[in-house]
Amino acid sequence: KRLIQSVCKNDDILIDFFAGSCTAAHALMLLNAEDGANRRVIMVQLPEECDEKSEARKLGYSVVSEIGKNRIRRAAQKIREEFSETLPMRNTDLDLGFRLLKVDTSNMADVDYAPDALDKANLDLFVDNIKPDRTAEDLLFQVMLDWGVDLALPIAKETIQGKEVFFVDGDALAACFDAHSGIDEAFVKELAKRQPLRVVFRDAGFKDDATKINVEQIFK
Repeated sequence: KRLIQSVCKNDDILIDFFAGSCTAAHALMLLNAEDGANRRVIMVQLPEECDEKSEARKLGYSVVSEIGKNRIRRAAQKIREEFSETLPMRNTDLDLGFRLLKVDTSNMADVDYAPDALDKANLDLFVDNIKPDRTAEDLLFQVMLDWGVDLALPIAKETIQGKEVFFVDGDALAACFDAHSGIDEAFVKELAKRQPLRVVFRDAGFKDDATKINVEQIFK
């Protein structure tokens, strides 16, 4: 806490590349609760295995990063309880949540084949070039990374005409990765009423080519 007080301004981002049990995150959340600041924290930790004889392993933690995640959850709960009376008086919106992101390969399948290596088995890759084990959230965060959108922005999920739509920071970004029910012009027009600054669809999700062609004009 003393170190953070010495070097961090009230809206700084603290990055700890050797997070361990996430002591720095605990200290920063506690300090924000005490002085009403809005410092943020990024914790980075390799999935380092806990020693077989360690207390952590006895408690069921297989890797160090699991300790850090649980520490943040428990620390946040304790801070909520300890400051439950003082925070409403200060009218402070204390953010004690966190997002867990893991480094992984691209969501896009490798479709770079020489002509003689192409066969019927991998023709489907040209219909939908996204890896089959990836979720809509995986795709959303890759889009946010590609476009330089802050990964800590609030994300809401809504259902519009039976399709799942993500809204990032209100209207900063709208994303629909539905690949089966068919994105048609009626859905696009309904989404356009929200006037999002950016929109992204899954290429295989359009009902037909005409809809894909008309999307840009509809949003104009």
